[in-house]
Amino acid sequence: MLEIRPNCECCDKDLPPESKEAMICSFECTFCQNCVTEKLKGVCPNCGGNFVPRPVRPADLIKKYPASNKRVLKKMGC
Repeated sequence: MLEIRPNCECCDKDLPPESKEAMICSFECTFCQNCVTEKLKGVCPNCGGNFVPRPVRPADLIKKYPASNKRVLKKMGC
């Protein structure tokens, strides 16, 4: 099950569970669309993989299976 991380690892922008801007790689590294496009050029800096839009968990299931509140941020920036 996806963690649904709460922020962009690059710019720390909030990415709530319903966000259509959240992008993830196969390891669930999470970035906003702007950072993926402008800074990362579509390549994950952690694993070298590509990105896809993060799925949105339905509201009734987000209550039962809540999103993570642990923020991940790259110390060295992007």
